[in-house]
Amino acid sequence: MSSPDDWNASIIAEFRANQGRVGGPFEGAPMVLVHHRGRKTGRDRVSPMMYLPDEQDPDKMYIFASKAGAPTNPDWYYNLVTAGEAEIERGTEQYPVTVDEVAGPERDRIFAEQGRRYPGFAEYAEKTAGIRTIPVLVLRRR
Repeated sequence: MSSPDDWNASIIAEFRANQGRVGGPFEGAPMVLVHHRGRKTGRDRVSPMMYLPDEQDPDKMYIFASKAGAPTNPDWYYNLVTAGEAEIERGTEQYPVTVDEVAGPERDRIFAEQGRRYPGFAEYAEKTAGIRTIPVLVLRRR
């Protein structure tokens, strides 16, 4: 079985070879590569993830720390929240973003929309019910 790093590396390579598009389970989904630095290791990381575009602002998108419904948040979530900034690759463009957590009813509305568009996210929320609330982060172009 391959490691998550190998799996991510293949998605990253496919993303870059196809102007930001990937196939398989992500076929047709909006994808972004998020560049961040490990808060403990100091290592540069790249994490591929689905995003929800903001309907009113093309320079704003939402990402979800679902970790496929695992009981803990992904490491990248802590890296991004700690730094408050990152860089992303979206399609063929790369640019800096600010990072903020979305809370309360706004978080719930955004997560519900992602779950409506991609039912896997609703399943992740069911898996984490009573354990953790899946964080939603907003990335804004700087």
